[in-house]
Amino acid sequence: MSCVNNILVVLDADKQQQKALNRAMHLARISQASITLLLSIYDFSYEMTTMLAAEERDAMRDSLINDRKAWIQDLLEDYNTRDLDISIKVVWHHRPYEAIIETALAGEHDIIVKATHPHEGLAHILFTPTDWHLLRKAPCLVLLVKEHQWPEHGKVLAAIHTTGEHEHHDSLNARITEAAQRFANCLHSEVHLVNAYPGAPVTIAAEIPEFDTANYREVIADNHKVALAEHAERFAIPAAQQHVREGLPEQIIPQLAEELDAELVVLGTIGRTGFSAALLGNTAEHVIEQINCDLLAVKPASFESPVKL
Repeated sequence: MSCVNNILVVLDADKQQQKALNRAMHLARISQASITLLLSIYDFSYEMTTMLAAEERDAMRDSLINDRKAWIQDLLEDYNTRDLDISIKVVWHHRPYEAIIETALAGEHDIIVKATHPHEGLAHILFTPTDWHLLRKAPCLVLLVKEHQWPEHGKVLAAIHTTGEHEHHDSLNARITEAAQRFANCLHSEVHLVNAYPGAPVTIAAEIPEFDTANYREVIADNHKVALAEHAERFAIPAAQQHVREGLPEQIIPQLAEELDAELVVLGTIGRTGFSAALLGNTAEHVIEQINCDLLAVKPASFESPVKL
């Protein structure tokens, strides 16, 4: 079974070790997929060279692009590319995430593969790096690659939201689980489902003395277990691979991923943008900072990227 058909892999311009390329080639071999290697470059000083004519600036940019294409060709010499359909694309763009998404749209890629790196200090709070833009705005699957290997007979953890309140949640849950099963079949791994749910508000016992917190938590847990079991039944996922836990998703998902030694976490991202995204972020963004394995982000069926060609 094929995981993907048309892979767009984002290269790291300043690294010899290309985690995303390693992963993309693995995917391509097991899925017989084609690969496009993308490098987005930009140097503001080239735009500010006012002493040169526009044609001369264009020639300088073209020369730099050709140099980077040659670098990629040299990079590929360290890989076994036999029987792989590989193309190279170097673009001049001042916003890397837009270059990536525009290329994905134009090439009708079904997955973007990119290495992710830790963000230190306040950077992940005050600024939105390329990874976060892709999680919110990419039109296809996004695979963010970390250091964890993909061993056969490993575990793929799919995080779903079983509330039964909204039809779009059911649709996204199905897309998440289907993606997890596709990748698990390719990797000869097993799918585990996790559903995190909030506990009783800590102040409720003080505000309503007669409120039975223990009973409330038990009822909520049972409701989520039943909902998860119903969802799992549709995909023939056994009870031993269903996990319902009390807590925030950004806490529970990394905890369980570590316990299972999962090779891949699959979850949905609704593509929140604007000021609320800057303040709150998405679950995927909180999770990727904490897990030590790859993350596969799935969009709702109705999602349309705000980036257009």
